[in-house]
Amino acid sequence: MISKAIFKNSELKTASKASMLLGVLLFSSSSYAQTVSMDFSNEYNANSIHAQGDAYFIDKVKSLTDDVSITLHTGGALGFNSGDHFYAVADGAIDIADTLSGTMSGIDSIFLLSSLPFIVEDVEEARRLYEIAKPYYEEVFEDNGQILLYASPWPPSGIWSKTEIDNQNDLENLKIRTFDRNGTETFRNVGASPVSLSWGDVVPQLATGGISAVLTSAEAGANGSFWEHQNHFSAVQYAIPLNMVHMNKEVFESLSDEQQQALLEAAEMTDQHNWAAVETRTEENYQTLGEHDVAINDPVSADLLNALKEASTSVVDNWVDNTGDIGQSILTEFRGEQ
Repeated sequence: MISKAIFKNSELKTASKASMLLGVLLFSSSSYAQTVSMDFSNEYNANSIHAQGDAYFIDKVKSLTDDVSITLHTGGALGFNSGDHFYAVADGAIDIADTLSGTMSGIDSIFLLSSLPFIVEDVEEARRLYEIAKPYYEEVFEDNGQILLYASPWPPSGIWSKTEIDNQNDLENLKIRTFDRNGTETFRNVGASPVSLSWGDVVPQLATGGISAVLTSAEAGANGSFWEHQNHFSAVQYAIPLNMVHMNKEVFESLSDEQQQALLEAAEMTDQHNWAAVETRTEENYQTLGEHDVAINDPVSADLLNALKEASTSVVDNWVDNTGDIGQSILTEFRGEQ
């Protein structure tokens, strides 16, 4: 009788251990299933202000939840550039993307707002313009199965060139890379020969002589080591364009309430971080350019600035025509008109 009792106790202990082990496995499996992994595409390199902002976002998400893992792919590593991102996110090919706003102008002309030439004079004005327009951006993303997480402002755009750009004559027939329709129209109006190129094509075109100048910020030029091909930077303060960080809506809605809240909270913190970071970026970039013997023309001549501003008038007018009441309403509120 004693031996049978011992045997039965042994069986119970074995069964109990098996039950506990099964419970641990099920719990582990459940925990693993709840962890969401996402891919985040950015066509700029890891040292760019935008990639750094995206890394900040990912760090904040990690601090707010253990259940979301986001991998940032910089330098177009996933095979997508900004021009591809909108549909790639809408179709679920990638979960999140950091996209130059103007490249989405084919979707809606509202995305050309931040790169309208000479509308804003500083970062504070650029941020105010963004806040006014933000509901319209969000609506376009919403209508296309996406959500807007945050914005990434660029430092002011200028002209990188092989030779000094001092007046309108220096722009005549200049083969200059532009980053969207606004820039192409403006520089065509002033007598240049603009070519719209995605970021990944800029350095190869500089190296082969396909272009001899680039419309972009000191920041972007520093990240692309433009001093290997260009000796001058003219700070025309053309615009403070935005990148938009957007996410597939179905993926977002598949997350738990806690996970969604973590992403939104991290996005809000990143938005604040990015606008603060851009304030000091130009000074830091100028120091880098100086170390590589790039001649910085800041401020530029009145002749050059006036020529570009005159050339940009029709660009703004055309944008208002394309966007109708929405565009007019945004600019009216921004300018404080009644």
